[in-house]
Amino acid sequence: MIQEPDLLILDEPTNHLDFDSIAWLEKYLANYKGAVLTVTHDRYFLDAVTTRIFELSFGKLYVYKGNYQDYVVGKAERVEQEKVADHKKQQLYKKELQWMRKSARARTTKQKGRENAFAQLENEMGPVAVDEDVQVNLGQQRLGKKVVVIEDAKLQFNDKIILDGFDLRVSAGDRIGITGANGAGKSTFLNAIAGKQPLTSGLIQLGETVKMAYYTQMTEAIPDDKRVIAYLSDVAESVIDKEGNRVSVSELLEQFLFPSFMHGTLIRKLSGGEKRRLYLLKLLLQQPNVLLLDEPTNDLDIGTLTVLEDFLSHFAGAVITVSHDRYFLDKVADKLFIFKGAGKIERFDGLFSQYLTTETQSEPSVKIPKKINHETPTTPVKKSSLTTKRRNGQRLKMILNS
Repeated sequence: MIQEPDLLILDEPTNHLDFDSIAWLEKYLANYKGAVLTVTHDRYFLDAVTTRIFELSFGKLYVYKGNYQDYVVGKAERVEQEKVADHKKQQLYKKELQWMRKSARARTTKQKGRENAFAQLENEMGPVAVDEDVQVNLGQQRLGKKVVVIEDAKLQFNDKIILDGFDLRVSAGDRIGITGANGAGKSTFLNAIAGKQPLTSGLIQLGETVKMAYYTQMTEAIPDDKRVIAYLSDVAESVIDKEGNRVSVSELLEQFLFPSFMHGTLIRKLSGGEKRRLYLLKLLLQQPNVLLLDEPTNDLDIGTLTVLEDFLSHFAGAVITVSHDRYFLDKVADKLFIFKGAGKIERFDGLFSQYLTTETQSEPSVKIPKKINHETPTTPVKKSSLTTKRRNGQRLKMILNS
């Protein structure tokens, strides 16, 4: 940003940023005079900074004016219009097919033209390509009243105080969100609950019925030479859903947006986001009743996040999530612990957006620099350079406007 470019290309810019940094970035970009092209899964970020959204779907690029909310409405309208058009096309196809079967096939120019039109219509036939509305309906082991109990916990890591006399009792059905400044110890806190990081003093106890799954920021080592379905089959060939029905690994893969043609794909051919999705599905396949999620939205696309959010909304166990994704926290957490650093932890009962509103009302607004001056006083600025920059800027604006 110090370079003041005409075009900023940002690939998942909110990953690994705390919410203060994200808020600063949103306000900075809202006042940015250049063009911004961003790839992101952060839906509130899209709402705050975008004026156009490009959706890449099934090999086609769709353009929508406005922010994420406008996109959701626009996409729903587009899909509905395509379904209506597809229905009309189906009706026309049936009519033309009936004519083709009854036609004497005389070699008249008019009939040949109709036959050619039918052939083109037949090539265009097919269902409207839309994102499927799927649900992951997994059963789970019974969870008792005692889930996680933390008493007078003190934790110091690398000379940093993470916990200082912290108490917490987690019950079945709890939805706890952990957020706060980077470096305040949120991931270390999850490591302590998972038994990977000992406390300096105090107590952490897990209930006897707890079956925990821990989705960490770093994906476990996945053998690249294995195929997708084999990687999951090592855990289980099938699982039982909430209704008591047996669900195969293939069905679960499709529910988690892995179409059938990808089941035999070698893992090394998957993208980073697809590997993260596969890793998450492996954890859910173990049918845990307590989930620890550390920045689960990083590298996951919006479709996968929607599936995960729906799964968590129906999950009967306890969920503890570390995240800076405000939209995700609003969907999955109703109890918040905000890590301030040096062992200070603030509790808030409610949604994360509600917490941010109260914080905004009680704190001064974030200052955004109007312009970053990166020229040193000893460096003269040539008029020709400024003229060239203005001309390039005008050309770029003409290209973007067109």
